[in-house]
Amino acid sequence: MTSRCVMVLGTTSGAGKSWLATALCRWYARRGLKVAPFKAQNMSNNARVVAGGEIGSAQYFQALAARAEPQVRMNPLLLKPEADTRSQVVLLGQVHPGLGDTPWRERSDKVWPVITQSLDALRAEHDVVVIEGAGSPAEINLMASDIVNLRVARHADARCLLVTDIDRGGAFAHLYGTWALMPAQDRARLAGFVLNRFRGDASLLAPAPEELQRLTGVPTVATLPMWWAHGLPEEDGFYDAGSDSMTAVDAQARTVAVVAYPRISNLDEFQPLRRLPGVRLRWARTPAQLEGAHTIVLPGSKATSADLAWLRAQGLDAAIVRHANAGRPVLGICGGLQMLGEALVDPHGIDGNAAGLGLLPLVTVFEPDKTVRRRETCFAPDVRGPWAALSGVPVAGYEIHHGRTAPHPSLVAAGDVPQAVLPDDMAWQNAAGNVLGCYVHGLFEDDRVLQALYGAGVPTLDSVFDGLADYVDRYFSPGFLAGLIEP
Repeated sequence: MTSRCVMVLGTTSGAGKSWLATALCRWYARRGLKVAPFKAQNMSNNARVVAGGEIGSAQYFQALAARAEPQVRMNPLLLKPEADTRSQVVLLGQVHPGLGDTPWRERSDKVWPVITQSLDALRAEHDVVVIEGAGSPAEINLMASDIVNLRVARHADARCLLVTDIDRGGAFAHLYGTWALMPAQDRARLAGFVLNRFRGDASLLAPAPEELQRLTGVPTVATLPMWWAHGLPEEDGFYDAGSDSMTAVDAQARTVAVVAYPRISNLDEFQPLRRLPGVRLRWARTPAQLEGAHTIVLPGSKATSADLAWLRAQGLDAAIVRHANAGRPVLGICGGLQMLGEALVDPHGIDGNAAGLGLLPLVTVFEPDKTVRRRETCFAPDVRGPWAALSGVPVAGYEIHHGRTAPHPSLVAAGDVPQAVLPDDMAWQNAAGNVLGCYVHGLFEDDRVLQALYGAGVPTLDSVFDGLADYVDRYFSPGFLAGLIEP
């Protein structure tokens, strides 16, 4: 293995590891190098379908930034939280029930061989592997069972960056404390500190970077200004929670309110709406936040029945039904589709039984097997109501769900028949046409759908990746990134 490994560590979750790793993937790829991303273990309900199963969305986008085909080895272990104390375990793209029942610390020894095999295979096939850590490498309660931070850095002989979010305050203490808690052999791998999301005059930081280098021997190699609109989806975070997001002030903008229940999944697929002219994206957790919305979206969920119960407890169910009964557009995606039906039936103890919202004459039966597949399909030529613009429009996306949904037999017998608008039981709408349920994730990531619904598109992902690479090129110390991969 001759590849060089560059690893992005963070002082905390949310410090900026994912987007920085994505930027580095494109920066090195633009130099003609064969690049791959890697994250040993990711905890996220944002996932994408690739050959062999599913991986975390961050590694999916990093692979695209690296101009590489996304694959399961890039994120061999994916944990998808189902409750505060339980996660579904996905190993090399496939659900592994046995590991889900294994205590956290005992799991490490079982999965470490798979992690090292995946990393070694990527190193054998690429010039550079950009590795992302998780949380903080200084979690001293987890160091003995670490499989994602320092243990990976040692195995890969990686040169490491440590990034911190200076906008939160305490950045220099975070950097110094993280360095101080790391074993001496691992401190030696730190090639530079990175200050992320800085607002203000960078000259006012002095003499802190110099003093920090005196204490640790590690230079501060980049101060990255706050950049709100870089275009990359924020992993596992509501980047604009509690507020509306628009690209420009527009009194005529249509508000799309996405219900943000506790176990929301694949929230990153709504990122394009944040940048779409004439559209205001709003995350809604209360009935008041649904008021005035043009469209209400029920997104995917990792725990559909539990999130449906939460939705009812907040009074959101009544607000959604009122919106639908007024003839205004409602969209349910994956778990949201299941919620829109009459009933959720769970004979195998997968998710839980529940009554649906009753806005589509459908019933969902949860099954042990999980549907994980990419889809290239086309809407029917006769989509009705507010969604009529989708008639005949091609769409590319993916499915990740338990359960199969079908028309409710007794309601169909009574004459309440949903209209199928995608083949293979992937989407239906009600008789009025304003309520649409769809199993395909990624509608708003498809420019053909955006053009049909809103008459506008957003910058391509490729241009977003190039923008990230230009950004780090501008703000990192000259020659530093190239020097990271020198022998």
